[in-house]
Amino acid sequence: MKTETRELLEKVRNQEISVEEAELILKKAPFEDLGYAKVDFHRNLRQGEPEVIYGAGKTAEQMIGIVEAMKQRRVSPILITRLSEEKANLIAEAHGDLTFFSHAQIGVVGEMPEPDGLGSVVVCTGGTSDIPVAEEAAITAEVYGNRVERLYDVGVAGLHRLLPHLETIMQAKVIIAIAGMEGALASVVGGLADCPVIAVPTSVGYGAAFDGLAALLSMMNSCASGVSVVNIDNGFGAGYMANMINHMS
Repeated sequence: MKTETRELLEKVRNQEISVEEAELILKKAPFEDLGYAKVDFHRNLRQGEPEVIYGAGKTAEQMIGIVEAMKQRRVSPILITRLSEEKANLIAEAHGDLTFFSHAQIGVVGEMPEPDGLGSVVVCTGGTSDIPVAEEAAITAEVYGNRVERLYDVGVAGLHRLLPHLETIMQAKVIIAIAGMEGALASVVGGLADCPVIAVPTSVGYGAAFDGLAALLSMMNSCASGVSVVNIDNGFGAGYMANMINHMS
């Protein structure tokens, strides 16, 4: 959308189109009504990144239509979150440039960009069971042009597994700390790093973990400065926020 707007203004300046023609194009630009979805093409101009397709609850046919509309406006790459393998296969039949990351339940239509962020985004997890949420965060950050370093299974049950990575943690521009159970990893990392730490509670844990609520409350009550918290299992939200931080000059 940014590129299209600039090209449109250049055409007006070069008198290739009239002011009235440009005005009509801009009026039609904010969104396209597909009946079942209003695709927001103005979001890239407003927020710096295009609209993301949330796959849960949408049919494959609906997502195929949304992707087609976005492709016509030259949106690339297109990110689809919470995407099932079955729906991914159907979308891939219509759009052959879909890459499906099954562990993260993410689909990416188009080419991944080269990293252009200011530094690295470090994604760390308390355990292996947290990796699906971590991969949602990591791939989201990569789709938006960030270099991502993964530190998996470095939780407080064996803190010695985290300590060899102190240099990576201390050199990061932003860290995403992902953990279930009691969610203590975010506080530990927050006490070691001088950059923002985005804490992601996961629904991993036994009964008293309350599907991630215990980790959420623990992270929100962290005594470490510089720790912020997103919703339970919200890897996408963490990856998106990390991208914003890593592109702030």
